[in-house]
Order: sequence, then structure tokens, then C-alpha cells
Amino acid sequence: MDDLDRAIIMELEADGRVTNAELALRVGLTPAPCLRRVRRLEQDGVITGYHARVDPAAAGRAFEVLVNVDLAMKDRATVLAFEERVAGFPEVVEFRRMFGLPDYFVRVATESLQHYESFVTDMLEDVPGIARVDSHLTMKHIK
Repeated sequence: MDDLDRAIIMELEADGRVTNAELALRVGLTPAPCLRRVRRLEQDGVITGYHARVDPAAAGRAFEVLVNVDLAMKDRATVLAFEERVAGFPEVVEFRRMFGLPDYFVRVATESLQHYESFVTDMLEDVPGIARVDSHLTMKHIK
């Protein structure tokens, strides 16, 4: 990967819908070599997809909570079952297993505080193996 590839990636991260002609202009290439580079980056797995940025409020998911989860048991079966179940919840928009504590970081987006409370009570805390759920509400989203 060279500086042109990095420039292409940066432009596509900023605007995944940019036309190839505009992308080529922005990075200083002609369209054909630019398209070849983009296709190579896709084939090599550097570019893994193109996504829409969605306004959470407009989509009914403006209430976001950062959740730390610790497991009571950390045997393989418990960990795998927990990960499979939690990853399947549509409210979960980011899910990471961490080194150290907490065991997991989960970013949850719901319509409201009431919907979040229902999600935790009826879904998350119903998953076997959880020792602790620690919710963090965002005061201000900065970046």
C-alpha cells in the first residue's frame, strides 16, 4: 500500500458515494488507474464495504448507552454463548471483548431511557453468565 492507496482510502472513508471520476480527481489520478486501485483494495480486503451514516434520532435510536459487562464464569462455553446471544440483539451497535476489566464493552442504541431499561431487564440480564452490568450515559458527544 502506498500514499495513493492511503489517499483513496481517506477519500472513501469521508464519502463512500463519491464517483470514480471525482475520486480520481481528488487523488491526482485518471479514472482507469484509480478504479483499478479501488478494486485491488477491495479484493485485498482493505476496503471491506460501503456503509450509510444514519442519524440515530431520525432512526429512533438516539438514546445511546455505553455498557461494561463482566461475566461470572469465563469458560469457553459461557463466553461463546454470551457473545452469540448479545451480538444478535438489534440494540447492540458495537460489541467488544476486552483485555482486563470489563470483560466486554457494549454500545447500545435505543429510542429512550424506558426502552433501554426494558432492553437491560428483559434481554441483556436474561443472558446466562453475567455477573455485572455497568451503564454509562453520555453527557455530550464530542467526536
